[in-house]
Amino acid sequence: MTQFSNTNYNLEERTAKFGEEVIVFCRALKQTIISVPIISQLIRSSTSVGANYMEANAASSKKDFRTKIFICKKEIQESKHWLRMLAKCEPDKKDKITQLWKEAQELTMIFQKITNSLK
Repeated sequence: MTQFSNTNYNLEERTAKFGEEVIVFCRALKQTIISVPIISQLIRSSTSVGANYMEANAASSKKDFRTKIFICKKEIQESKHWLRMLAKCEPDKKDKITQLWKEAQELTMIFQKITNSLK
């Protein structure tokens, strides 16, 4: 894939940055019996997006690339779900959660467009 200098178009950088932002955000949250499993799930899914995108870029075939991109899409969708759940646990953090959710939504649309173009 062609890499652009603009970070907004560099999906390796953008997906890594998303995972990093989620980690930094979650570090600052209070740990409760309810929030701990949600935070854990959110960190797993949000950091998995970038890892799978890196794997997609190193794919050995078009089928392998398509599979990894589809996983990216699934993981970013899962991240949106956990952000929604976290918003209920941390209503005072809604602005940052909304910002993260919007980035996740944009990434969802990007991965959907990629998967559609591979059919």
